[in-house]
Amino acid sequence: MSIHQIALNFEDGVTQFIKCDEETTVADASYAARINIPVDCMMGACGTCKSFCDSGKYELGDYIEDAMTEEEAAERQVLTCQMFPKSDCVIRIPASSDIAKVVMSLHAGKLSELERLSESALRFSIALDSDGAGLAFLPGQYANVTVPGTSQTRSFSFSSAPLSSSVSFLVRDTEHGSLPSYLREHAVRGDDIEFTGPYGSFYLRDIERPVLFLAGGTGLAPYLSMLEKIAQTGTDYPIHLIYGVTHDKDLVMVDALERLAGQLPQFTYACCVSDEASTYPNKGYVMRYIEPAHLNGGDVNVYVCGPPAMVDAVRDHIAAQGLVAKSLYYERFSGHSAVGAIGEEHFDIEAAEDAFEARLAIELGAANLTVGRLDKERLTELRQLAEATVPFFDGDHFSNVEGYRAANQAFHAALIECTGVDALRSAYGMLSIQDLMAQALTADTEVIPHVAQDHLDLVIAYEAGDLGAVHRILAVHNDRSKATMRAHAEAKAKAKESGST
Repeated sequence: MSIHQIALNFEDGVTQFIKCDEETTVADASYAARINIPVDCMMGACGTCKSFCDSGKYELGDYIEDAMTEEEAAERQVLTCQMFPKSDCVIRIPASSDIAKVVMSLHAGKLSELERLSESALRFSIALDSDGAGLAFLPGQYANVTVPGTSQTRSFSFSSAPLSSSVSFLVRDTEHGSLPSYLREHAVRGDDIEFTGPYGSFYLRDIERPVLFLAGGTGLAPYLSMLEKIAQTGTDYPIHLIYGVTHDKDLVMVDALERLAGQLPQFTYACCVSDEASTYPNKGYVMRYIEPAHLNGGDVNVYVCGPPAMVDAVRDHIAAQGLVAKSLYYERFSGHSAVGAIGEEHFDIEAAEDAFEARLAIELGAANLTVGRLDKERLTELRQLAEATVPFFDGDHFSNVEGYRAANQAFHAALIECTGVDALRSAYGMLSIQDLMAQALTADTEVIPHVAQDHLDLVIAYEAGDLGAVHRILAVHNDRSKATMRAHAEAKAKAKESGST
């Protein structure tokens, strides 16, 4: 009987792997592994275990339409209590890892390789202390590496293929970065080193159409992992990578790309350097080298990994072509190339509404902990932040979109921050609200009235210690926010329809 590897990817980015044979449901296998994914009836009758299968083959047992419709099943939603895998699968679980009582795995090993790739980049590898089975992760994911001799952790994408006895990472060598400083000044081969993971929703999906990879700097790392995996499995679809750096010295691992191009007939790549003084043939940013064929009329999966400005510029560039990519997945780097924001865009209003519902749930929980307990100083701060969201409107449109987004983010983040609960801060930090707003809010966006007034009304309710009023205002504000997103989605759909006629 075939046994398959199932990756359970939770809302907070944590991934756990289980084994499941073809006659066992994913839910049963999860509970056997002591991972308590959401379930209830175990009979396909309630829908509590409904999840989304990102990749892999499976069969579904019996279930009723109240639990899952035919349309949902056609979209690859699954009931894990009735899901029998027929290959390795990746499943998105609509719950946090805390709820599922997942204990994050700590992996230990020894520093086995340390290579200076250039003045600005380092590569290091960790030989794992394991039974030789190799570490399971999805190519593109990251780990939280503990800086030896400290309690600090830094997040870096795997640059090696899954299931190897060692793992590798690329690091931008910055003067004050804690991990780069350790590698540069203290590291010795054989040093003990630990990390937790895998984490993240930036990973390779099933390749069902052309793929465009866009990398900035050491944002090349996750693509090396993805390409190593693709070299093992093969593909019939074209894959093109555009790799951009700032200076000639930043261009690294090109020999690895050349090797992979030799192994993968469908893989091509181009490199570019933005520095005007560069001697490299291709000068400029990655957007300059995106050709119409790479976007395939929008029927393409785009992956972007690099600095925040690059991710935003790529999104704007694709929109300027009048196209909407079938899927856009991104990972933003922060600091010395540590992983920052991760997300994906399908320009799907249902996904946007889910994100706002998740924010509402977190804010309601935060209110339960803080209403009636905040001191005068904290309430004054909330009032000031609420008032700061008011000046950015001109009737039913924005007068300053960027100003409103920043002020709105500061206000909502403060509602969570004042709880002092790290788990809530972390859950809130994983939401894609800012990125969704960046897509949806423009000077032309019609705004549902009173969104800023909601902030002021919310502070009044906080000041009065009226938890019921806080809950009501949060729910109303959430409905208005979703209505604004729906208006954007409808306008975009009409524009696309008119453009195709």
